[in-house]
Amino acid sequence: MKKKALMTASVASMIDLFNMDNIHILKEAGYEVHVASNFKFGSITSQERVDTFRRELTDAGITTYHIPIPRSISDVKNIILSYRQMKQLCETEKFDLIHTQSPIGGVVTRLAARNIRTQGSKVIYTAHGFHFFQGASKKNWMLFYPIEKFLSRYTDVLITINQEDYQRAQKFYARQVRYLPGIGIDIQEFSKDRSDRAQIRESFGITDQDFLLVSVGQISKRKNQGTFIKAMAEISDVTVKYLIVGLGEYEQTDRELAKSLHVDNRVIFAGYCENINALLHAADCFVFPSLQEGLPVSLMEAMAAKVPVVCSRIRGNTDLITDGFNGRLVEPMDVKGYAKAVMELKLHKEQAATYRENAFDKIKEFSIQAVHGRMEGIYRKIR
Repeated sequence: MKKKALMTASVASMIDLFNMDNIHILKEAGYEVHVASNFKFGSITSQERVDTFRRELTDAGITTYHIPIPRSISDVKNIILSYRQMKQLCETEKFDLIHTQSPIGGVVTRLAARNIRTQGSKVIYTAHGFHFFQGASKKNWMLFYPIEKFLSRYTDVLITINQEDYQRAQKFYARQVRYLPGIGIDIQEFSKDRSDRAQIRESFGITDQDFLLVSVGQISKRKNQGTFIKAMAEISDVTVKYLIVGLGEYEQTDRELAKSLHVDNRVIFAGYCENINALLHAADCFVFPSLQEGLPVSLMEAMAAKVPVVCSRIRGNTDLITDGFNGRLVEPMDVKGYAKAVMELKLHKEQAATYRENAFDKIKEFSIQAVHGRMEGIYRKIR
């Protein structure tokens, strides 16, 4: 009989965006793969994409289960319901290997798998960025640190994707703590420009004379696009335009902010887009003012596409960008700092070109080939 593997996360978009390579590795290793996640709400992609993704999994012979795992720790009702459903699933299917990720998905799954783990099941947890980190609020430390440390005792391999988390996890109880350089970037794919730059820009009302800034990610407090909208108000050059790619609960708030600052004619909300590669190659600068990251995929994609970067000085970003060498780092809430950094790149094209090339050299350490090989080794040794 084939061995069974279960892949879980709070929401389906996390599987879709960050775990398909892991699923392919498991299938190639001979596992019968199952996926359990919230397929009905909470994803950062559109519901249409989630529905399509679920059909794609089914067509690939992967069994899927909708479990209503919430993204908010305050949604106790759905957390309890999800735990019960996940526990029943684990004890019915008796998976040989379980790989879970996301804070609440990781909590629910590891608690639910306690019994079958005593019977030989192995549990891997990938932390895509602990909610406690240098500079995080006391509330985050008091709430999430003890939870993660306690649950590490039900973890065979704890995978971290940045150096700060890796060092901190050494004090936990997991049988192994491993560092991986993110989920891996297809550098060849993102370094190729197959798009019509002029056509892409024209579709958003951007001319060739405009200096186009692009952000990619969920529109949220955490991603902090609002701070950069304020920076746009500090930039008097009307040829500087800001394209926000993504969906999220802060979209209306940020639209109103742009209007109140009289920059709504220079801040464009693109919604969810699948052609990220083309959008990056149409950009003059990638801006990433996030407040919290593990190891940001969108930033790595921009580096692979050779787009000059201005980003926040936070954990994860600093694993990738060294200020003044391969991009610019700005304190997360420094409105004037973002405006100054962007204008420096616009006015000093040679410096921007140097950042671009140095960033491309750096991102080679985070290639999908490097991550694939390490992940393959973890799956092989844990059997």
